[in-house]
Amino acid sequence: MYRVLIVGAGLTGSVCACLLRRELSEKVKIVVWEKSRGAGGRMSTSRSPSNMSCTADLGAQYITATPYYSKIHKSFYEELLLNGVLKPLEARMDGLMVKDEGCINYVTPTGASSIVKHFLKESAGAEVFYGHHVTHVNRRGSGWEVGRKEGPPEQFDVVVLTMPVPQILQLQGDIGSLLKDSEKQKLEAVSYSSRFALGLFYKAGVQISVPWAAKYVSNNPCIRYIAIDDKKRNLESDEHGPSVVVHTSVPFGLQHLEETLEEVQPVILQELQKELPELPQPQNIKCHKWRYSQVTGSVADCPGQITLLSEPLLVCGGDAFTHSNFDGCVESALKVFQVLKSSL
Repeated sequence: MYRVLIVGAGLTGSVCACLLRRELSEKVKIVVWEKSRGAGGRMSTSRSPSNMSCTADLGAQYITATPYYSKIHKSFYEELLLNGVLKPLEARMDGLMVKDEGCINYVTPTGASSIVKHFLKESAGAEVFYGHHVTHVNRRGSGWEVGRKEGPPEQFDVVVLTMPVPQILQLQGDIGSLLKDSEKQKLEAVSYSSRFALGLFYKAGVQISVPWAAKYVSNNPCIRYIAIDDKKRNLESDEHGPSVVVHTSVPFGLQHLEETLEEVQPVILQELQKELPELPQPQNIKCHKWRYSQVTGSVADCPGQITLLSEPLLVCGGDAFTHSNFDGCVESALKVFQVLKSSL
């Protein structure tokens, strides 16, 4: 049995774990380490501290399937639709640009993290640990020693890294010496946009009277997108309060990137008041900084993954090797899995 560590419980990591479980279960013992308190990565779903049934997606808002990917990744879409994880987006979205004729937009009724949780659930038998922040990767004989901020290092036969590329480059240990100059240059050239997200959570019974479920804002230097999140997900109910999601523009995110959440939150709320002057006072507010929001420049000539070492196997994957959306992450997971399958 090969002990395989997947670093990152986002979409790429969870799909990769699922594929390993389904096709190589007799050969591998799967371990997933995630530095956050829950699964999802940029598909995480936040809950109101006062009402756990009131949720908001601060990252991914909906999934757009192009005709090409609807065909190529048909089995993934069918599986998620069959299990009720995805449903067609039916709510009104003002300012939504149609990328391609024949595109289908989907929402997640119980939050974006439900996609990741579905694939982790399908990875039955995998050991998933949260609060495990990887700090170093060292080669030890025929395997790897992987260390984290808290707790002793552990030994693995195979390591798969799916976190943002800048975090891979920050790892201590043997990563630096394994990288060829050409590979290092490619990874260092990866670029990301940055933005802030705000989640406003309300008590049950509060009404937010706007004609749309979400809209793109074009004339505000701070705010780019606003969603009445439960309305967008067709979840309006008197049993839980509504939630509002605000995404800032990329220029605003870059301008305020090194400021604290406490400094940025009042600025966003002030601009939100201009856009929605009659918005009720929320019960709770959560502000989040997406330092690595979306990939704006992916790794050149490395479709889906990069193999840093074949024996023992060390592979990097994620949207930085494809593109920042559902299909990009699935595509990377498939490429990583192909490498694992051929090697193991």
